[in-house]
Amino acid sequence: MSDVLLAQEPTIRLAAFLGILAAMVLWEVWAPRRRREIPRVIRWTNNLALVVVDTVILRLTFPILAVGLAFMAEERGWGLFNVIDAPLWVAVIVSMLLLDLAIYLQHVMFHAVPGLWRLHRMHHADLDFDATTGLRFHPVEILISMGIKLAVVAALGPPAIAVLLFEVILNGTALFNHANIDLPRPIDRWLRWIVVTPDMHRVHHSVDLRETNSNYGFNLPWWDWLLGTYVAQPARGHEGMKIGIEQFRTRRDLWLDRMLAQPLRGPASGHALDPRITTKSPAE
Repeated sequence: MSDVLLAQEPTIRLAAFLGILAAMVLWEVWAPRRRREIPRVIRWTNNLALVVVDTVILRLTFPILAVGLAFMAEERGWGLFNVIDAPLWVAVIVSMLLLDLAIYLQHVMFHAVPGLWRLHRMHHADLDFDATTGLRFHPVEILISMGIKLAVVAALGPPAIAVLLFEVILNGTALFNHANIDLPRPIDRWLRWIVVTPDMHRVHHSVDLRETNSNYGFNLPWWDWLLGTYVAQPARGHEGMKIGIEQFRTRRDLWLDRMLAQPLRGPASGHALDPRITTKSPAE
């Protein structure tokens, strides 16, 4: 069973990724939330090219990824759930919750540490907000994130099926909550109890630093509520808010070569500890 799951992992993940991406793109065309400012051909070609670069570098750097490490941990008795005797369903649910918390805390760290913010701000420098924004991460950030994820998997010893489910769900929700889709407001309010919605996450991509450094969740909204980083709505409304960061605002900055060089350009302003950020919520 484990060999079959490991062999099928790439196919499962690719099929889920392509299916959800196609659904979000069609939804964006059918019912967009905001007017598009930049031609799709500029942003999509460069954002998707970045995905190829990230994938190649990740595969060349790490001989084993998260699901494979979960199998190895099970075989060698590494990690919490390979030491304690917990029912499978408990191990799966708790593992997925803790992996999601780790992603939240990692996201906070990438905003709080100036050197890491230099890498992560490339994700925020997109001048429009749609499903492809959820794919836009610097390769070095991808490598650091995978290293953290592998460390969590090794310490936790989660069932491999939990890791696979988490990876598929996380990738799917990242595409969903970055999508430029117009959810009916009552549905958005209901969904926010269980998942990060596009309206919730869009606040995080505001040029307003108080909003940039809020709503860190990618999948579950609960960590933002519990840890005080939740902002319900942007101060200027979703149609009026400005997307991106102040430093990189030209169309040329959307090209792949400029994206890859962004960590070396300009000051590391805009991070969560930037003294320009007030403690008062912009929604207040």
